[in-house]
Amino acid sequence: MAAFDTSRPTYSAGQKGFGGIAFSLISAFTAWNESRQTRNALSQLSDHELEDIGLTRGDINAL
Repeated sequence: MAAFDTSRPTYSAGQKGFGGIAFSLISAFTAWNESRQTRNALSQLSDHELEDIGLTRGDINAL
């Protein structure tokens, strides 16, 4: 079973200008990519393994 690092450093959300926009875009992309990786990993599990962690196959897309 794989382990995922879900801890990420947080930065000030009060940044303005181009740096703030770039930070927002990078943050949004990072969150999307982490969700995509999680969905892909969960999709590889069997129905029995999903049941062991309290999920169903239909729950995966809601993540």
